This record gives sequence, C-alpha cells and structure tokens, in this order.
Amino acid sequence: MTDAAPRPPSASAGTPPGTVRVVTVAYNPGEELDRFLESLRAATARTPTIVIADNGTEHERVNRAAERYGARVVGDGTNRGYGGGANLASRDLTEDWLVVANPDILWRPGSLDLLIEAGRAEPRAGCLGPRLLNPDGTVYPSGRALPSLVGGAGHAVLGRVWPGNPFSAAYHGTNEDATHAVGWLSGACLLLPAAAWKRLGGFDEGYFMFFEDVDLGARVGRAGWLNLQVPGAVVVHAQGASWKRRPERMIRAHHASARRYISASHPAAWQAPVRWAVSAGLKAREEIAVRAARRD
Repeated sequence: MTDAAPRPPSASAGTPPGTVRVVTVAYNPGEELDRFLESLRAATARTPTIVIADNGTEHERVNRAAERYGARVVGDGTNRGYGGGANLASRDLTEDWLVVANPDILWRPGSLDLLIEAGRAEPRAGCLGPRLLNPDGTVYPSGRALPSLVGGAGHAVLGRVWPGNPFSAAYHGTNEDATHAVGWLSGACLLLPAAAWKRLGGFDEGYFMFFEDVDLGARVGRAGWLNLQVPGAVVVHAQGASWKRRPERMIRAHHASARRYISASHPAAWQAPVRWAVSAGLKAREEIAVRAARRD
C-alpha cells in the first residue's frame, strides 16, 4: 500500500484535528434533506464543508436547505446518478476526509467524529462505514462480503423465497459489535481519507444507481486498504425515500447494476456458464419484484 490515511495537523484547542467534506446527492428531495443536515450538526464537533449535488429539478427546495445549513449546491439538475453526483460534489476536494451519504439518513450524535477517529487510528483504512439502523431500530447489514459467482447465484435465486439461506447469510456478513474489516460498505454512508478517494478516482460512473459502492469496496481492497465497519458510529437509514416514489425504475436499475458488476468482476471465459446462471436468476428476481411493486 502506498497511500495511508492522512494524519492532519493538530488543530486549535477544542477543535478535533482533520477537516472533512460531507457530500450528498439530492433528487427532488422531501423533508429528509433538512433532517439529514440538521442531524449532521450533532454528528461532529468539526465544522464540515457540505456540498449537495442537485440531480433533480426542484432546485428551490435544495437551495433553501443549502442556505439554511451553510451548504454549497453543485449541478444543473442533470441526473448523473448517485456515483456521478458524488463525484461532482467532491471534484475540488481539499479536505482531509470525505463523507458520501444519502440524504435520507439521520446521524446519531458524535457518529461522524467516531468514524474519523477510527480512520485516524488505523492507517490501512481506505473506507469506513457506520452501523446502519432501520427506522424500527433493527440492524441493516451494511458491511458485506464481496459477491462471488456461486454465492451471487445462490443469493439471487434464493434470497426472496428463502431469506435465511446460507448464500445470503454469507453475503450479508456478520455485523459484529467491534470494528472489523468487510468486503464492501453500504454507500448510504461512507467515510474515506481524501488520499484514497483521489487515488481511486471516486465512484465508477458506469453504475448509474446501485453497486457503485460494491465496486468501490472491491477497488479499495485491491489497492491494499481495508474496508472497515465501525459499529460504535451509528446512523439511521430511512431506506426507500427514493424507491417509494418510483419503485419499478429503481428495481430495474438495481438489477441492471448487479448484472454489470458480476460480469465485470468475473470476466474469464470459463466463468461464463455461472455468469449466465447468475444473470438469469437476477432477471427472474427482477420481474418478481416489479410485479410485487405494481400490486402495492
């Protein structure tokens, strides 16, 4: 590994060392954007730079929230996808740390500072994520194993009809109570040293929505860094704020990205039969999910 987590210079008394930029991607948001920004105030004793990528058309709402919370807005309403929006908002990054987070999360007090301190304590950390809670307080499996061909096939085929199957269980990970290394971390909330983000070039914008975080986690590992889940840092994720407004489109985007990742990460000719099986399983699951969404 050639790039370690940066060691920011000491700050003035009472101010934690290390500067941080928080970027979020807004697509015609509701009140969740204001709740996100309000909760961020208690998440860190630092004064973060906040940049919002406006991927939608409701600019007035985004601009009002930005003005209220001292954020900067970038973008012209072009929907660049999650990775593209995050890359745009971090393009001129000069801070020591970068946070990429969904606007539908709520930060628990001190959670961002806990993430940064975990990164400062482990120079091999290339990406860190908190424990994600569902709104009902249950734990969302946000630190997972990288999907393999066989495991991906099992999860794709059995995940909806047998949620507790061994393939899905292995993929979802153990979600331990101590800080631990994982294959990848949910893009709902990520912290990266600026050196790692810049070396990796941010997200692969070929993933319009979904699996850009899986791809990032794989590249973090290949670069010699660790993906670390820090369960002491907790955020609540009101999943589905975007899904609920356009479920079919999001379901299809999710499965298209899954197929792209499996094909890109397992390109060998001898792997082709299993790639086809995984793709077929994902396509079948996609159609089942779309039909269910149409009934709701």
